[in-house]
Amino acid sequence: VKKINPPDKQRLLICAELNGQFTSPALQSGPRSRLPSPRLHTSLLPLHSRPHPASASASTAMPPAAAAFLSPVVAVPSRALPLRRVRSLAVRAVASPPASKVKPAPPPSKTGKWEWKFENAPVNIYYEEHEQDTADNVKNILMIPTISDVSTVEEWRVVAKDIVGRKGELGYRATIVDWPGLGYSDRPSLNYNADVMESFLVQLMTSPNSPVANADDELVIVGGGHAATIAVRAAGKGLIRPSAVAAVAPTWAGPLPIVFGRGSDMETRYGLLRGTLRAPALGWMMYNVLVSNEKSIQSQYKSHVYANPENVTPEIVESRYELTKRKGARFVPAAFLTGLLDPVQSREEFLQLFAKLDGDVPVLIVSAVNAPKRSKAEMEALKGAKGVTKFVEVPGALLPQEEYPLAVAEELYSFLQESFAARR
Repeated sequence: VKKINPPDKQRLLICAELNGQFTSPALQSGPRSRLPSPRLHTSLLPLHSRPHPASASASTAMPPAAAAFLSPVVAVPSRALPLRRVRSLAVRAVASPPASKVKPAPPPSKTGKWEWKFENAPVNIYYEEHEQDTADNVKNILMIPTISDVSTVEEWRVVAKDIVGRKGELGYRATIVDWPGLGYSDRPSLNYNADVMESFLVQLMTSPNSPVANADDELVIVGGGHAATIAVRAAGKGLIRPSAVAAVAPTWAGPLPIVFGRGSDMETRYGLLRGTLRAPALGWMMYNVLVSNEKSIQSQYKSHVYANPENVTPEIVESRYELTKRKGARFVPAAFLTGLLDPVQSREEFLQLFAKLDGDVPVLIVSAVNAPKRSKAEMEALKGAKGVTKFVEVPGALLPQEEYPLAVAEELYSFLQESFAARR
């Protein structure tokens, strides 16, 4: 077990042991509890004291405060309990890819706000366009960010610039759009869930005044994480008709459900946590502990969002921290953390989404070599699955498009060329 840095001692609420018992100095007058399964222990440690990302939990790792909030309890003596010695853990070591040295993307060709109407209320949606004026035959790409606590259009900028800057018979225009409640879009206090996000995507693609209204039925959707799965779900329902879909490190389960499951007792706890995060005063306090602080953001990026900790720069951390301070920033994370944004409930449903597109919409899966163990397993389940046209792997973890953008851009460009060539 790594030595815990002084600032992180305040966040150490639970110390896990291999036999399933744990005690906590932060719960001196409270409980002694039992974890659901020994394999989940490391998700209750501070993020940077965990094993390598390949052994971490899927989608997004769970903050220790949330784990303490959800853990069942029984009585113990009220005296202070010292941390017990942790037994040795077997951890599979996976080498991190070399540090990525990529120049920042040039500014977009155009930025703007599109007004999305939800329940008769306007919500300003931020978008930006990247294009070159040299190509005559221009195809359109819609890029949607990975849904997370700090989701932003910034993760796709380098990929977009690389693709649109290539010379060839076909040219490309990339439009990157922030989700409602995330990035630089408005963040109203909506009851966010997967259906709300799907409705937004459908309106974005079908509204006559949207940023992608002139795509001429040849729009390719490129998305990461939950965003990709929501797009596939909408296409399978026939609500949208993309010419192709590229899913980069696709996921379907939120941080807490993938660790604690979806039993009725846990759903009650998720609801309590979600309500607390949405509360006016207490919600901000809890949000600041779990998400909105630079130490937490840096720890998450180094432990499982990026494959190589050396790629997590102060500039990235500062940029994401600023996003967490925007008005209404906690509402979507409250839904994401507790599983309300999960587009499906099981791997079987996940695979069925892609199967519905078989023979109709070409689908590229871009898996990440160093994705966390459970997320990686879901990506691997798509290899050779019905409806998947092409499966490739790139360096990275949960955000390869930002950490290794040139590798992702190369695979996307190849897929775009193949897809449009097949339509001629």
